[in-house]
Amino acid sequence: MNSKSYSLPIGIVSVAIPLVVIILFYLKPPQVDLGFDVRILPPFHAAINFTTAVMLLIGYFFIRSGNRAGHKVSMLTAFTLSAIFLVSYVVYHTMTEPTRFGGEGFMKYLYFFILVTHILLAVAIVPMVLLSVSRGLQKRFDQHKRIGRWTLPVWLYVAVTGVIVYLMIAPYYSYA
Repeated sequence: MNSKSYSLPIGIVSVAIPLVVIILFYLKPPQVDLGFDVRILPPFHAAINFTTAVMLLIGYFFIRSGNRAGHKVSMLTAFTLSAIFLVSYVVYHTMTEPTRFGGEGFMKYLYFFILVTHILLAVAIVPMVLLSVSRGLQKRFDQHKRIGRWTLPVWLYVAVTGVIVYLMIAPYYSYA
């Protein structure tokens, strides 16, 4: 498959993921007992986001030092963690009611600013990551580098703000 033939699947996946997430959030499927308490998932999601951010930084360090093999492993690990996060996040939010942020004043505005930018960039990062990964795996390093310069900071922002959003809303989770 040449690089042009990846464009359509990447476009389809990039549109399908946000649509599926929106549909599952608003049309809650029937509740299914998963055999564990889904309330453990928010800290798990924060841990995945934190680890993703670390892997992105390690991958950046590796490529800057000329270690392509280390870069590839780090970035594919970040990609895999992000995929696990996405599935787990959708499961959690289809199985639970939303948690409302209880802060007031400046903290409320700060929280919503971080949350909104996080969500918008999380949607935008999907095609960027898919293009970066596909170009890297195809050894089209000129194209990989071109898109990667934009992908890394956006992906890193999404991963780090995912942790910040969790830390800001954690006191308001209901564990009753």
